[in-house]
Amino acid sequence: MARSKTSTLPDELLSSLEARLAGTLKPIQPSNDMVQRLRERIRFPAREEIALRLSDWKRMFLVLGGVMSGLLLVITLARAFFYLMSRKSM
Repeated sequence: MARSKTSTLPDELLSSLEARLAGTLKPIQPSNDMVQRLRERIRFPAREEIALRLSDWKRMFLVLGGVMSGLLLVITLARAFFYLMSRKSM
């Protein structure tokens, strides 16, 4: 595949592309109804609810144990894969 020779530098090419896109793509204002629906869907929990979740130490311990077990499994599989691949190349 032959490269086409251009006299423009990559920075000049990017800036001309940005200028062209800025003229083509116009910002739009979403409708108030859509914004209201999104605000209803995205709900941040209250401070009391966050504190209650963090104080549930049994669940946190279970989550931490699950993450650590998964990480250990991934590391073990990666080591086994690299061991087998290095053995085949010998």
